[in-house]
Amino acid sequence: MRAGVVQMTSTDDVAGNLRAAEALVDEAVAAGAELVALPENFAFLRGEGAPIPCAQGLDGEIVGALRAWARRHRVWLLGGSFPEAAADGRVHNTSVLLAPDGDLAAVYRKIHLFDVDLRARGGGVFRESARVAPGADVVVAKTPFGGIGLSICYDVRFPELYRTQSAQGVRFLAVPAAFAVETGRDHWEVLLRARAIENLAFVLAPAQVGRHSAERSSYGRALVVDPWGLVLARAPDRPCAIVADCDLAAQDAARAALPALAHRRL
Repeated sequence: MRAGVVQMTSTDDVAGNLRAAEALVDEAVAAGAELVALPENFAFLRGEGAPIPCAQGLDGEIVGALRAWARRHRVWLLGGSFPEAAADGRVHNTSVLLAPDGDLAAVYRKIHLFDVDLRARGGGVFRESARVAPGADVVVAKTPFGGIGLSICYDVRFPELYRTQSAQGVRFLAVPAAFAVETGRDHWEVLLRARAIENLAFVLAPAQVGRHSAERSSYGRALVVDPWGLVLARAPDRPCAIVADCDLAAQDAARAALPALAHRRL
């Protein structure tokens, strides 16, 4: 299965972000991708603490655009994340997977929220929970090429999430992100390769890159990692789409040679 992951520099201009995302989806599909994954906050990204005026439901403009792109190209399409209106006045940081007919195949609401203080490392203070309500459900989507475990960005630091998904038979782990520069340069690739190795799964990690506003920048370096922990594709430091062939037979061989998933005792 050929997978495409998209890297963007999104802003608070929803219409402009959707145009950019559509062009990069087109680019990935033109390169043969059967599944295309967009990054976290692909449709809207604003500085820390700013309001989110475009919160909407699963029937809104953002998911509507994703549905149209999936149908037009007849591909599986992961909408990395968008601000879904929540009942308490906050939003969910929500990822959706669209089937080739445009139907919603899965909906995941980010469980682990990014509340950190990076000032000692030259970064900022992030309080995602001030605007975002956490999700509660572990989600594995069923596709013709195997289960896809859905997650978002900061989730990658919680391996128990992926172990739970692994027990449900995933072949792929999706980690759309807008990783902070201060953590990304040391942790991003290490964490993604670790999750791939631990679960003998492909990791698809679309990313935000560069400066979004005066207050916010992202690390970038979107990746596709194979079940042995080898990087199959890495994005340069600019908006782009990259693709990689995910060999399911090679994954089966790796799992047979190193049956760690069957050796779990805890």
